[in-house]
Amino acid sequence: MTLNKKDILQALENITAPGEGKSLVESNSVKNIVVFDKEVIVDVEIGNPSLQAKKRVEVDIMKIIHEKVHPKADVKVNVKAVVAEKPVNQIKGKEIPGIKNIIAVASGKGGVGKSTITSNVAVTLSKMGFKVGILDADIYGPSTHLMFDVANEKPRSITVNGRSKMKPIESYGIKILSLGFFTQPNQAVIWRGPMASKALKQMIFDADWGELDFLMVDLPPGTGDVHLSIVQSLPITGAVIVSTPQNIALADAKKGVAMFQQESINVPVLGIVENMSYFTPAELPNNKYYIFGKDGAKNLAIDLNTKLLGEVPLVQSIRESGDFGHPVAMQDGTPLEETFIEITKNIASELIKRNKNLPPTEVVRITTMSGCSAVKKK
Repeated sequence: MTLNKKDILQALENITAPGEGKSLVESNSVKNIVVFDKEVIVDVEIGNPSLQAKKRVEVDIMKIIHEKVHPKADVKVNVKAVVAEKPVNQIKGKEIPGIKNIIAVASGKGGVGKSTITSNVAVTLSKMGFKVGILDADIYGPSTHLMFDVANEKPRSITVNGRSKMKPIESYGIKILSLGFFTQPNQAVIWRGPMASKALKQMIFDADWGELDFLMVDLPPGTGDVHLSIVQSLPITGAVIVSTPQNIALADAKKGVAMFQQESINVPVLGIVENMSYFTPAELPNNKYYIFGKDGAKNLAIDLNTKLLGEVPLVQSIRESGDFGHPVAMQDGTPLEETFIEITKNIASELIKRNKNLPPTEVVRITTMSGCSAVKKK
């Protein structure tokens, strides 16, 4: 008896593909049949990855060929499991009309100067002629209202298209919303995650931001509820990570980068800013003292295949300017102004590449487990 593909294929119509409810032939699970004399090789793909399912298909194919085609056929079966990707639930983030780019500024660790970098980059963008806003999303430790000397201001309610909206406070031409406007200086914010997320969403969507080229989002340290709320709520264009050169800060910065680079979040990281890079005493202007270490963020940027956006020195006037509500980048003709111009240009350059080479940021996929929101990978 001569073996042929037609008889073998007809025999395989008697075998049901695991979990398909159809025969191997109907479900297109049979990918190839090779016949050489009495040798038969069958390549099959199934959707069930279990070892039991693979073994069952292999045995069933050998048995049916021996019964229906030839009892002494030398049958070899190659079973490959191809699991279809399951669709995941999506929570659609709402775009804010009129806002072109949303930049998240994050750090894995507190106290590295994230709000200082956010404020001075925002000021620099404004001086370049862009329309800029800052959303202070650091729910538990807001500081933007202090750095712009508007701590005593209160956003007022206005009516826009029949809806009541918050009007952001403007300082130095920058629109600002911060929880600091709604709490007393000595009042601690003791909220659970859902309450913090609700307050944050109100500041995002119940505000009249108007037309903005950039909305800077000053995130709290770490990777928690507020971060997930932001990436769920807004299509973040890109993220900037702030760190000092010391190893403990860099380890946390690495986690911050990893959060944005997760497949399920997939927010492009524009680069890393190193704050407090070195100290130069006024009496020794040519000396640099690397108090917290040297080239930490530079090496981290290389390791993570991202860009070092710039290095900010440890200078007393940066701290003083923040404390007095007058960001140091506003001082024209100073070395610090040039530092922030370089950082801002690098951010803009990376943003141009990102907008040219990548599609708009997708919405984060979220599943609910035991009543808690959790990021789910594809």
